[in-house]
Amino acid sequence: MSQRRITLESLEVLDAIDRKGSFAAAAASLYRVPSKVTYTVKKLEEELGVTLFKREGRRAVLTPPGRLLLEQGREILEAADRLVERTRRLDSGWESQLRIALDSVFDFGLITDAVSAFCQQQPSTEIDLSEEVLGGSWEAILAGRVDLVVGAPDEPVDRHGLCVEPFLSTPWVYAVAHDHPLATLKGVVSESEHVQHRIVVVKDSSRDHPALTRRVFDRQPRLLVANFEQKIAAQVAGLGGGYLPRQRVGDELASGHLVAVEMEHEPEPTPSFLVWKKDNRGRALRWFVDHLKSVAEELVST
Repeated sequence: MSQRRITLESLEVLDAIDRKGSFAAAAASLYRVPSKVTYTVKKLEEELGVTLFKREGRRAVLTPPGRLLLEQGREILEAADRLVERTRRLDSGWESQLRIALDSVFDFGLITDAVSAFCQQQPSTEIDLSEEVLGGSWEAILAGRVDLVVGAPDEPVDRHGLCVEPFLSTPWVYAVAHDHPLATLKGVVSESEHVQHRIVVVKDSSRDHPALTRRVFDRQPRLLVANFEQKIAAQVAGLGGGYLPRQRVGDELASGHLVAVEMEHEPEPTPSFLVWKKDNRGRALRWFVDHLKSVAEELVST
């Protein structure tokens, strides 16, 4: 059986006919003679064994098979355009797109100034921002879903193929709503007292690896949420307790919407890292790494 190939040229012709409504108008838009457009369509119909267009008055209208081919063909045309554009931009060293994942422990405002400054300098580079939790940050960079992780927690045992640089450490505070039962207790809360109350847990965003949990007892009731923004809101609402990044709940603690509780075993601050692959040498990536390292140094010094 011979291999049939659908060319970019034939997809461009189908697209032009659909947009312009006739073979002649499509030919004019493509700067080709009408016979060339007709030949391209006829050849494609013969190779596929289907009819792609039918006549409705003076218009050429796609048949259902033709519509299916064009709808998915347009995705191919768009992908080809993106590939050409990325190839051209790579020649200058600036990526056409940079995918950045921010670990959910940090507020989105941490990187907005960096994104704003970068977009003013290099407006043609697309920035794709996403959020990850716990092991999901490491999985995202290893699987190639993102180009840079900001705030990946803990240091990996295996650094193979990765650049890993210190970023910020996160101190934790166990906090509950002002009317939560733990808020009224005097002194240090024991483990046996702690496990009697529901804890709010941010779900690990890993897709292919076992989910990680921290500071949660197996026998403790849980409320699972998607990110730290939801976790803070849930604890303010009195739905449970749990450790929160201290830098994100200063206002809630000051206003009394949250109350800090001293636990029997307080956790150490969690180190975090900027992570990217060693073979990624794009200028946009380097810009963000350098800028965010400066941001971290300023925050530590203040």
